[in-house]
Amino acid sequence: MSDIALRVENLGKAYRLTHQTGHARYKTLQEDLLAMPRGLGARLRGGNEQHELFWALDDVSFDVREGEVVGIIGRNGAGKSTLLKILSRITEPTRGRAEIYGRVGSLLEVGTGFHPELSGRENIFLSGAVLGMTRAEVQRKFDAIVAFAEVERFLDTPAKHYSSGMYVRLAFAVAAHLEPEILLVDEVLAVGDSEFQKKCLGKMGDVAKAGRTVLFVSHNMAAIQQLCQRGMVLSHGCVTFWGDAPSAIAHYAQNIQAVHSHSLAERQDRHGSQWLKFTRVAVCDNQGNEIKQVLTGQDLRLRFYYASGRTLQNANVNIAFNVRSPQGYLLTNLNSVDTANQRMDIYPTGYFECAWPHFNFRSGTYDCALFCEVQGEIVDWLQSAFTLQVEDGDFFGTGRLISRSQGDVLLPYQWSSHGSA
Repeated sequence: MSDIALRVENLGKAYRLTHQTGHARYKTLQEDLLAMPRGLGARLRGGNEQHELFWALDDVSFDVREGEVVGIIGRNGAGKSTLLKILSRITEPTRGRAEIYGRVGSLLEVGTGFHPELSGRENIFLSGAVLGMTRAEVQRKFDAIVAFAEVERFLDTPAKHYSSGMYVRLAFAVAAHLEPEILLVDEVLAVGDSEFQKKCLGKMGDVAKAGRTVLFVSHNMAAIQQLCQRGMVLSHGCVTFWGDAPSAIAHYAQNIQAVHSHSLAERQDRHGSQWLKFTRVAVCDNQGNEIKQVLTGQDLRLRFYYASGRTLQNANVNIAFNVRSPQGYLLTNLNSVDTANQRMDIYPTGYFECAWPHFNFRSGTYDCALFCEVQGEIVDWLQSAFTLQVEDGDFFGTGRLISRSQGDVLLPYQWSSHGSA
């Protein structure tokens, strides 16, 4: 028992959702005020309220030992952030219990504990107090916090003028220098630039090496694999896997593939205004025939079908998808901005097409996110929108396969001989 840092038993968190049914007419404020003495506080006349309980977490149990680094992975809405909020004592569980043995530092949302009218210097002390640091402790670590955050020039600037990246830098720096026994980190690091993300991952590695416990929520499987010894997979509020990190990543990848059997149009874990929504992805050969398996060296056309509530001509469209390796490493991002193909027409139904000649990835299953921005507005954005199933093919047209020892990415090239007699 003495080496347990966290013990969670039958934890559940329910939220009460209210739905309006039946024919509804919005009432005036005067009607509401007159109705209140009679106990009629509803804003809708002729409609009935229905309530349901939504379990963000359901019967979650696990133990984390001192010094363990645990990666928590799962799709959006799986319950990851809810779990960390309960462990941080931000919200109370509906049932079950969470026992925490040690001082907790958490970074769950950008700028938690920051006041927009206060300067960066003042917010360091405020955020430190929120996280449980004494003023003397903040003063002792002040220079290290500022150096880590790299915001010296803006220390006396009000935080309301900070970018989201600057918020993250300062917030993480304060949380990391709290020196907690247990550090809880949500996916806020995605806001920072790549160099600062590496710096944060290095700091979490240092925290782990110092024998402290870390719970790390992330969609970055490479970071999970690099930092974590153990992994937990959450799905619909339940723990579907608990074990070593590589096995957790493999389990999550299998779960993502199962999700892809459902219609893209039915996916709820998407972001954006959604007046345009992706409905289907088709991977085609160069003749436009839909294929299930991709061969290395093949000419591809990827078609992203959509349904739109608006019709636009010559709109400014940024359509993009990225490709990640089975280990979660970002391999490439293909978007219409870099190729200057942004002016497009939007129809009630249609598809965007991306041509990928001489496909150059080796055999494997690749996870792809999908993104669309129209006139500067994000309209649809899905993580793990589709997968590419790839088998090695005759990339150079020589009639033989290239050894895997040559690497995971193939490039077209030619050799020739030059000289003089």
